[in-house]
Amino acid sequence: MSSPAMIDRYRWWEIILIYCGIAVFLFFVLAPFLEGFLVSLKPLSQLFSSPYRFWPENGSFEAYRTMWISVPGFARYIFNSFFISTVVTLIVLCLVIPAAYAFAKFEFRGMGILLGAFLTVNMFSGAVLLIPLFRLMRSMGVLNTYLAMIVPGVAFLIPSAIWLLRTYMIRIPQELNEAAYMDGASHFYTLRRVILPIAMPGIIVVAITTFIGAYAQQFIFALTFNSKTEYMPLPVGLFAYFGKQEVIWNELMAASFVGIAPAMVVIFFLQRYLVGGLTAGAVKQ
Repeated sequence: MSSPAMIDRYRWWEIILIYCGIAVFLFFVLAPFLEGFLVSLKPLSQLFSSPYRFWPENGSFEAYRTMWISVPGFARYIFNSFFISTVVTLIVLCLVIPAAYAFAKFEFRGMGILLGAFLTVNMFSGAVLLIPLFRLMRSMGVLNTYLAMIVPGVAFLIPSAIWLLRTYMIRIPQELNEAAYMDGASHFYTLRRVILPIAMPGIIVVAITTFIGAYAQQFIFALTFNSKTEYMPLPVGLFAYFGKQEVIWNELMAASFVGIAPAMVVIFFLQRYLVGGLTAGAVKQ
């Protein structure tokens, strides 16, 4: 006899409280995005009117057209952010997958110290290490290039990615490794043909978090290691809407929503594959 669904175990008033709590949580999460979108629809003269109007009067998408005129190179900024985040994600995955497999399936001397060192690296902000990073980028000759933002991005995102993927790989039964070893498979073959298909949902989660992290942390590195407009990412490009006398808030909000659109599209499609991997990863006991 099948057990009742989890939602059926609550009383009607408990269900109402649960949904009310979810609604309150979603309100506080989505309210800033809604306000930003409504600001992008308002004329600049309405933004500081008194009393303040939440809903725009005679709202339009004019700011989504004029934003391209105010900052002609804005499309290049979006491309740079998308390109940098994609390259960082691919490099992190190539390095993290074998590292997480080793930390999850093997015991070796110094493993705990290395894992602790990874956590320690995450405790330092990028701003603390700007001066040594600048000297390193200058000695490598990569200032004012994409590499000046890719290299530190990879370095700061690898530790958290290893911890996240290692946690997922630990749950994969060790018997699979032992069976592949008994059949004469090498460690690389076992990782590629046995572990990777099962760990794909976890890898996609790591890819999503790495892409978001790379997309969000570009500002401080770009501002320090790059002075050429053709390599500037989106966060720096948004500063073009801050004028000397005023801030073009409606165009700034419009540019922000347009700028995050590529990232949202990538995350949307990766989430679809994530759900597919979870449902296809059932193992018969």
